[in-house]
Amino acid sequence: MQRMTGMLIGAVFGMVFVLVNAHEPLNPLIGICLRVAAVLGLVSVIVMWVVTVGRARTAGGQADGIPGPAGNMFSRGYLVVVAAEAILLFGGIALLNAWGQPPQMNVAWVAVVVGVHFIALAPIWKHYGIMMPGVILTVFGLAGFIMAATSAITWVPFVSGVLSGVTLLAGSIYFARRGMA
Repeated sequence: MQRMTGMLIGAVFGMVFVLVNAHEPLNPLIGICLRVAAVLGLVSVIVMWVVTVGRARTAGGQADGIPGPAGNMFSRGYLVVVAAEAILLFGGIALLNAWGQPPQMNVAWVAVVVGVHFIALAPIWKHYGIMMPGVILTVFGLAGFIMAATSAITWVPFVSGVLSGVTLLAGSIYFARRGMA
């Protein structure tokens, strides 16, 4: 159940990435469609989580087919990574603001830190499948930093935010479905 809860957490953050960043320069209709799709993606993960909880209760055990060890995912290593993530997120945003950087860089920074957090968690959880979304989010964040120095700065929220959110949602849906199989 811990891994399914992890998928739920990933889907929530993926939805938030999309909801917060699906705005101009996107066509307003596309932004609305992306937001609706993100909410529906989260709802699908919630439904899979509820079904898995029901199966686990009925079976009296762990109904979680996601590969990797079933140990405590929320271990000391996890807590250290999450604490470092929080410090880097808020500290980095404060520094970017203090240095007078454009607000779009905050989105890029968040994508980099969240991506690196997945990469750091892979060996702790011994679940290397989460490295792929980590690398993808990190690349989207780094692309946002590069774009912020160009005339494409208005697209940073889409690349670093929306695409990161879609990545988190897609990964959460994929692994939640595998967990139900």
